[in-house]
Amino acid sequence: MTDEHRGDGSAADSVLAALADPTRRQLLDLLAAQGQATATTLAERLPVSRQAVVKHLAVLDAAGLVSGSRVGREVRYAVRPAALDATARWMASLAADWDRRLANIKRAAEAAERDPG
Repeated sequence: MTDEHRGDGSAADSVLAALADPTRRQLLDLLAAQGQATATTLAERLPVSRQAVVKHLAVLDAAGLVSGSRVGREVRYAVRPAALDATARWMASLAADWDRRLANIKRAAEAAERDPG
């Protein structure tokens, strides 16, 4: 594994754990479409309570995927793409390593087939 893959694994772990829940993925989709929204507004669009939405937003916030900012008495949430982008880059790099490994295995198998020894 390259150094790039070892990086800050805990950041990718928290992003992947946050994204494992379908309600949290829906929240991200809604926020991406709306730009920003309150927990109340988001709860109106989902089959869960406002309190559940607040808990899901806390997980997304801890993973660095959303941020909340106070506007008067409301907290408005918005997507923060940096953590998701970093995780996507890590996954793409990991996939590229696997592609190289599989290509090496294929070349070795083809060479063994041509020269049975």
